[in-house]
Amino acid sequence: MSGKAQLTIIGASDKAFAATLTQLQARGQSDLDRVEASVREIIAAVRSRGDEALLDYVQRFEGRTPSPLLVTEYGGKAALESLEPALREALEEAARRITDYHERQKQQLQGFEYEHEDIRLGSRIQPIERAGVYAPGGKARYPSTVLMTALPARIAGVKHITLACPDTSPEVLAAAHLSGVSAILDAGGAQAIAALAYGTESVPKVDKIVGPGNLFVAAAKRLVFGQVGIDSIAGPSEILVLADESADPEIVAADLLSQAEHDEAAYALLITTSAELATQTQQAVDQQLASLPRRDIASASLRAHGVALVCRDHEHLVQIANLLAAEHVAVHTQDPNAIAAKIRHAGALFIGSSTPEAAGDYLAGPSHVLPTGGAARFSAPLGVYDFVSRTSLISYSPSAIARQAPKIATFARSEGLEAHARAAELRAKRSDS
Repeated sequence: MSGKAQLTIIGASDKAFAATLTQLQARGQSDLDRVEASVREIIAAVRSRGDEALLDYVQRFEGRTPSPLLVTEYGGKAALESLEPALREALEEAARRITDYHERQKQQLQGFEYEHEDIRLGSRIQPIERAGVYAPGGKARYPSTVLMTALPARIAGVKHITLACPDTSPEVLAAAHLSGVSAILDAGGAQAIAALAYGTESVPKVDKIVGPGNLFVAAAKRLVFGQVGIDSIAGPSEILVLADESADPEIVAADLLSQAEHDEAAYALLITTSAELATQTQQAVDQQLASLPRRDIASASLRAHGVALVCRDHEHLVQIANLLAAEHVAVHTQDPNAIAAKIRHAGALFIGSSTPEAAGDYLAGPSHVLPTGGAARFSAPLGVYDFVSRTSLISYSPSAIARQAPKIATFARSEGLEAHARAAELRAKRSDS
């Protein structure tokens, strides 16, 4: 790193290239074990003492005593009407676009039934009954996260949506109203996750908990999984910009900083075929940082995780992108559609230099709750499908079980399960008689 540079540039021929790539593949592995003992204690206390413990932890960690803990009449409509017109218009437009996108997604969730040889089979899809959505407080307020989590739940058909968010702002209340939130739990952290998972005197237990949070929230979600469903264990936020010599270094720098300003643990990564672009981007980052209100946070993020890898060619660029399987992948190349078509693993693709990652955060339509830390290899953005359950349907006619009983019994006995075999053979005998 030279001068004031906040971005480390590593060429494909540098000895550090392979080691850095290996480190990046292991990025975002938050040290959940470091906080697990404390989180277990919090969960156990809330599970056994309910509201009393929940209030104790809110007072200890947040310095507040909310009364009541759970609010159903939270004044969301009034909060929406109180916002300055430009912000209200932005929230309403976001809600419309998120709704439109997820309504289309819902159309893809269709059950099915068919009959073959007197056996009726199928799959039934139905919404879960209660969802808990978590929106962080603390360093910033995130009405966008409320929209991006609660709206897919509502569109899926979830009847009761509880938003856990500490010390809500008017913007958050307005977003809750637009999203159809049923109730707001005025608490955050592991204690809020425990209350949603197990229920308290005030807080009804839910079937699934979704939404991002800090290390304590992530650890709590991991520990309550099984008692309830969860969307994922979210790590630090990240952006991967793919660029060639055609890219605008100022726009690339702006995209990197838009992620770096989230928090000090965020990853801002650039993979480029052009060493010159990497240097120009490094300079543009320095220039833009100077006037950034959250420059201290962004600078810390870039110093810890700001990397530009200069690869051999476009094929190498795609190969690295698929290895990293990043949360946000922005494509700034001469033919962005061709590159994007080769990206197999990404939480969300932002295709072309006119498409900022910020559009996905706020207004485009897909949920901005995305897999992090390489989890895009096996998981997906939050969506309507996260709020439904699937039930297999199986119905045999008497003649069908008579035909299949011998094979079922043979299979069962091969596994040493005699009662299974007899359950099929008994039906076959009844069918014969």
